[in-house]
Amino acid sequence: MKIIKRSGTEVRFDKDKIIEAIEKANSEVLDKDKLSEETILELSENVSKLCKKAKHALNVEEIQNLVENELMRVNAFEVARKYITYRYKRALIRKSNSTDEQILSLIECNNEEVKQENSNKNPTVNSVQRDYMAGEVSKDITKRFLLPEDVVKAHEEGIIHFHDADYFAQHMHNCCLVNLEDMLQNGTVISETMIEKPKSFSTACNVATQIIAQVASSQYGGQSITLSHLAPFVDISRQKLIKEVKEEFTSQGLELDDEKIKEIAEMRVRKEIKKGCQMIQYQVVTLMTTNGQAPFVTVFMYLNEVAEGRLRDDLAMIIEEMLEQRILGVKNEKGVYITPAFPKLIYVLEENNIIPGSKYYYLSELAAKCSAKRLVPDYISEKVMMNLKDGNCYPCMGCRSFLSVYKDENNQPKFYGRFNQGVVTLNLVDVACSSGGDIKKFWEIMDERLELCYRALMCRHKRLLGTPSDVAPILWQYGGLARLKKGEVIDKLLLNGYSTISLGYAGLSECVKYLTGDTHTTEAGSKLGLEIMQHLNDACDKWKAQTSIGFSVYGTPLESTTYKFAKALQKRFGIIPGVTDKNYITNSYHVNVREEIDAFSKLTFESKFQKLSPGGAVSYVEVPNMQNNIPAVLALMHHIYETIMYAELNTKSDYCQVCGYDGEIQIVSDADDKLIWQCPNCGNHDQNKLNVARRTCGYIGTQFWNQGRTQEIKERVLHL
Repeated sequence: MKIIKRSGTEVRFDKDKIIEAIEKANSEVLDKDKLSEETILELSENVSKLCKKAKHALNVEEIQNLVENELMRVNAFEVARKYITYRYKRALIRKSNSTDEQILSLIECNNEEVKQENSNKNPTVNSVQRDYMAGEVSKDITKRFLLPEDVVKAHEEGIIHFHDADYFAQHMHNCCLVNLEDMLQNGTVISETMIEKPKSFSTACNVATQIIAQVASSQYGGQSITLSHLAPFVDISRQKLIKEVKEEFTSQGLELDDEKIKEIAEMRVRKEIKKGCQMIQYQVVTLMTTNGQAPFVTVFMYLNEVAEGRLRDDLAMIIEEMLEQRILGVKNEKGVYITPAFPKLIYVLEENNIIPGSKYYYLSELAAKCSAKRLVPDYISEKVMMNLKDGNCYPCMGCRSFLSVYKDENNQPKFYGRFNQGVVTLNLVDVACSSGGDIKKFWEIMDERLELCYRALMCRHKRLLGTPSDVAPILWQYGGLARLKKGEVIDKLLLNGYSTISLGYAGLSECVKYLTGDTHTTEAGSKLGLEIMQHLNDACDKWKAQTSIGFSVYGTPLESTTYKFAKALQKRFGIIPGVTDKNYITNSYHVNVREEIDAFSKLTFESKFQKLSPGGAVSYVEVPNMQNNIPAVLALMHHIYETIMYAELNTKSDYCQVCGYDGEIQIVSDADDKLIWQCPNCGNHDQNKLNVARRTCGYIGTQFWNQGRTQEIKERVLHL
């Protein structure tokens, strides 16, 4: 059995330490209040049993709470008082310098919590360690100086989650839609070097990857670019290549045949598109940004984003090549093609590509093949999105954060060059459990918690107010998000809905289960679930009217926080069947991963809730290996087009470096009841010799997950 120390280090449980702690407290009380050795041994044994029953590695604070409870149970009040006093004194000492142990454990690569915090960061790499070390300092400053005490307390108790506290000390925002069109067409500056308008498609792709890296180093969330902004450079290359071929014909004394020249030039255009798309894929997965990871970037593929004709056909060629490149994958250290985590791809389903026989249906067939093998692309329905977004279709920022519609000074919708200010997530399960099942009390507590979230979100907004454009020139001065002057503050971009700020939520499934006894897929459960979602939207609308800030409801992509929330709920409310009896809570509005439901019904059901999550959400269906059943994938894609705005297919894409097995790597329990990944073919469970790709929060994760998320992955039922 393992425990997690305050530093984050995972160590084996040692009952003797409990005995030692009780004996210290026992030695400080009068003889009449002293416990016998037998009682101390009995108490320590009870604590040991409770730790094992928890089915997950408890931290030191949780174990100390168990010790206090046991002392109280046997009426050892004086010993308990001494024990609590000792804890308090030690807490004061730690508070005077609360980062040393965590930082030292990071450097020594034995901080178990950090290892599992982000499934796309390798904590043994120096650059990642440096980012985590800076993050520990930022979190310490944030908790002690920058946030109100009640916000910090609520965050630590799992009542809310104040996202990305490890970046909050700096004036940084969350995620964005990069205005690649402005930067490529009008030039930009990277590291004080002027970058002019590219003169070929491959150069435009190269510049785009440099922009992606710079943007990733200037913010802490995901970013999105659209291939539509690269498409005009295909014809620039085409005209250049036609000229080159003509010159070659002339130099060799060959007869000038315009059709032949165009045919040869077009072949070279295809090669350049292949080179450019390959450059984007390999550059993105091999770039290391200042936060020690590949850029969290999404590539948007939307045919109707450009005019019909040559430009749209060129965009189709780029999309085709991007899909072909992803189907191939990238080679791991053994030279075997595997699924890369980035870039994430989003393919828009439109009338001209989803109907069999339509002009670009071949692209949808290719997308289906790609999803079956590599988990992406994910799908946006142009039809549904236009109904929900005032006739507009546009990408999310990163994995799921969506902007509200905003019109510029010419009354035209504007999306690229906009961003999100940050997220605070409300634990809906805690609201429900705190009410004791009293629905009136539930709504009262909900409003109290929403007010807390509002104040926490305003801390984020105020932290960005007064930020000079100089802190991130690539974003604020050179076109990524704006063209502000040096020294100019970004304040005008924080108001009037230009940027969004997100009220996240998690655990709707468990919340409804506690209050009604039924899942939210039942009629009564669904009714209450929708009422809760509408209440969140009403709160955001009220805050928006009061402040002119773009508040929006956001379906939080919990990764490590799902485990944190689950542990906090168990600590506060104990084990409640169907509510707190697992080491994770369900993301946003999703159907619980253990609930049996078919893929088509799930997407239809969740579409009602996605509509009420305008600040961001994505639905998914869990599917088996679909590579030999592409018609079924296409059927799902057509259902997405007709039913839901944004959805994805979760399949498996794994590889064992020891034996070469490329089926599904399984999750099993080791001798300490810890969940580990193991090859079913050879038994290899060395994470360094396994390539596992799973979707956990919109993005694909490839660096493994904490125990809560691992349990959630293990318990997912297939929907098809």
